[in-house]
Amino acid sequence: MTDFVLVPGVWLGSWAWEEVAAHLRGAGHRAHPVTLSGVAEKRGVAAGQQTHVQDIVEEIERRDLRDVVLVGHSYAGIPVGQAAERIGDRLERVVFVDANVPTDGESFVSGWWEGPASMEAELAGNGGFWAPRTADEYEGQDLTAEQISRIVNGSTPHPGATLSEPAVLARPLGDLPATYVKCLLDGAEPSEDVAKLLTSEHWRLVEMDTGHWPMFSRPAELARILLDEA
Repeated sequence: MTDFVLVPGVWLGSWAWEEVAAHLRGAGHRAHPVTLSGVAEKRGVAAGQQTHVQDIVEEIERRDLRDVVLVGHSYAGIPVGQAAERIGDRLERVVFVDANVPTDGESFVSGWWEGPASMEAELAGNGGFWAPRTADEYEGQDLTAEQISRIVNGSTPHPGATLSEPAVLARPLGDLPATYVKCLLDGAEPSEDVAKLLTSEHWRLVEMDTGHWPMFSRPAELARILLDEA
């Protein structure tokens, strides 16, 4: 029996993994969706990026989980990648779902595709938080109107300090046993840093013909991928 620890990206809480978790449990495994500090039911809790790393580590240690498949979506790949190396032999595999990956000394903001200044300005203009997206920004991502409404209505502002603090890695990320799930509607090719990591013998690539939010658009397919990677 595998323990799947499921970490959502920005704006979302553990609820985002409900359908995927149900499929994993239905296959006889345990699923542990995590809400990171500062969002959803933990809104108002002060958080930086290392807070999020500790949220994940503490969840695993508190439950004394073993044979962990640690899953991070989008932004959550950054704290998940750091947590993966800190849980030692409790880790079976880490899975990055269309995710950012941590680089030692770099932050989410420093790698923002429009440039750090753009993201810094957006955070400053919203009181230090990253505001959730509007419904029209989810178009073209293989989501139904009902799924988009669920995401938008469930989203909360994301604490900016988690995005601006640098990652801390003790060893190369390519040394970890990892799978990268690339969602093709969000770009046909992995980013340059991910492509480099995929040259490692410990990493493998899986593609999904869907958008950036597969836990909503294709939960059963994503669960099958996670089961295959366990």
